[in-house]
Amino acid sequence: MPKATMTYFNALLDENADKWEVIEGTDGLVEFYTLAMDEKGDYTRLTRFKAGADTSAFGAISHLYPEEVMIISGRMYDASVDRWLEIGDYASRPPHELHGPFKTDVDCVVLEMSFPSMSV
Repeated sequence: MPKATMTYFNALLDENADKWEVIEGTDGLVEFYTLAMDEKGDYTRLTRFKAGADTSAFGAISHLYPEEVMIISGRMYDASVDRWLEIGDYASRPPHELHGPFKTDVDCVVLEMSFPSMSV
């Protein structure tokens, strides 16, 4: 079965605030909102890093699967590439590619499309 479908809505409006889930260990500064998922576990989600977020405690991370990411708003620093990522920056990451840790000085929203069904 494909990912769930929906009509247009604005995930960033306050009326959807209860749909965001805090990522444990981030003091509430990093949260995600799953927009769509299929039965294989492939998903599209937004991840929001609030100003002052710093994931250094987690270190750099990687996944067994490919993912695509794009900065939708704000900016964030990715230590693995020693670069500030700005609105419009996009990456298509292969499995096992290191990324992070991340830090933000302003709120930042990232669109993620992840494909666990393609794990290697």
